[in-house]
Amino acid sequence: MNDLWDGLLQGIVNLSYGNLIMFVIGGILIYLAIKKDYEPALLLPIGFGAILSNIPLSSAVGQEGFLTILYEAGITTELFPVLIFIAVGAMIDFKPLIASPSMIFFGAAAQFGIFATMLFALSTGIFSLKEAAAIGIIGAADGPTSIYVAKEFAPNYLGAISVAAYSYMSLVPIIQPPVIKLLTTEKERKIRMKYTQVEVPKVVEVLFPIVITIIAGIIAPMSVALIGALMFGNLVRVCGVLERLSKSAQNELANLVTLLLGITIGSTMSAEAFLNSKTLMIMGMGLVAFIFDTAGGVLFAKLLNIFRKEKVNPMIGAAGISAFPMAGRVVQRIATEEDPTNFILMQAMSANVAGQLGSVIAGSLILALVPIFG
Repeated sequence: MNDLWDGLLQGIVNLSYGNLIMFVIGGILIYLAIKKDYEPALLLPIGFGAILSNIPLSSAVGQEGFLTILYEAGITTELFPVLIFIAVGAMIDFKPLIASPSMIFFGAAAQFGIFATMLFALSTGIFSLKEAAAIGIIGAADGPTSIYVAKEFAPNYLGAISVAAYSYMSLVPIIQPPVIKLLTTEKERKIRMKYTQVEVPKVVEVLFPIVITIIAGIIAPMSVALIGALMFGNLVRVCGVLERLSKSAQNELANLVTLLLGITIGSTMSAEAFLNSKTLMIMGMGLVAFIFDTAGGVLFAKLLNIFRKEKVNPMIGAAGISAFPMAGRVVQRIATEEDPTNFILMQAMSANVAGQLGSVIAGSLILALVPIFG
């Protein structure tokens, strides 16, 4: 009888304050997903995964736990991030970027937060170069890229980096507006931009993902897995002969892999790994990275306006982060608040799509260059 009671009470006996705190954190993520509608497809499974992994002696984690099996199969092998990129590629319409190729510069400028945060993390003396690079990549505003780099450079901080990346992505509508308004005047936010509808030939749509893959792959071979998956998904979308597969990638594939990815990330959020000063620093620096991204894009646009006769709305620079399509919508919303007749959504989406490409290439460059120096 005593053995029976000991077996039943094991969970209670082994319950720690850390476990209780992680239950609360998991609950907060689930609350944000359901009540606030912040990236519910990710925050809800992440939150529930955190709860599962913090139940003492949980059978969901460990050598035979299904969450550990999913981690080994989907994260360690980098399969989940690659599959997510196929789905994202199938969702993205690159025509606005093809019609306005100059927007690619805004996508590049908005990656400033990656490198600024990386240098800041390194300067603390607490993190190694590889760990600092993994923290900086939160500024890519791109969950799969953050996971990809963190798995390579800082697996111990995978949970914190992933949660920071996806949480701040969902908070883009809250983070970006104050930064944009701080760095721009009312007059600048009211700048109108001409948009000329350009008919993109079908052959150009088909060639675009192929050419981008080859160019990006040659420049940064480490980018081939992610950029190739992204462009393959887009090729499935635009080729015109795989309509059912395109819809499956956008819906069933995206939904299933996102669900599994989220709960697997949550399983890495054990109290031992998550509740420490370094995790708090990572969360704080992740926020700084997003702010720097937004500021970098806006300031780049303002710099261009010094030399341009036809001014660009500097808010377009803020849309250059990879958080698609939220950043583009945020910029249009602010433009509408300032002037209900000002429509800059197409330019914003062009910059936003460029940011998706820029974040992958930036992450790949970090993967290729950091090992050389550290």
